[in-house]
Amino acid sequence: MTKVYGISNCDTVSKAKKWLAQAGIDYSFVDFRKDGLTSQQVANWAEAVGIDLLLNRRGTTWRKLSDEQKALDSAAKLIELMTEYPALIKRPVLETKNRIEVGFKPDFYEDIFSSK
Repeated sequence: MTKVYGISNCDTVSKAKKWLAQAGIDYSFVDFRKDGLTSQQVANWAEAVGIDLLLNRRGTTWRKLSDEQKALDSAAKLIELMTEYPALIKRPVLETKNRIEVGFKPDFYEDIFSSK
């Protein structure tokens, strides 16, 4: 089953969920701010899509970090940081049977689900 990970009040997550519902695609939603994440989940995503794609350096959570935290460059430390502050993860994270994707654009989702 398809899983969508994100934050309930994120506009992009809401758009993705709406698109999936309109396309008739069964999915479950996990609010990783409320439900939490394991470092293993974050590590799996980072391995699948790359740490640079997964880490949201444009949001307010990133801007609130200390300069020391922003300077971290090891994948393990960044994964710890994203596990502690899930809002640092770009949203939504989409898990299907055989892929993991980050972000939402209608054309992109169309491509993902038309090739099923």
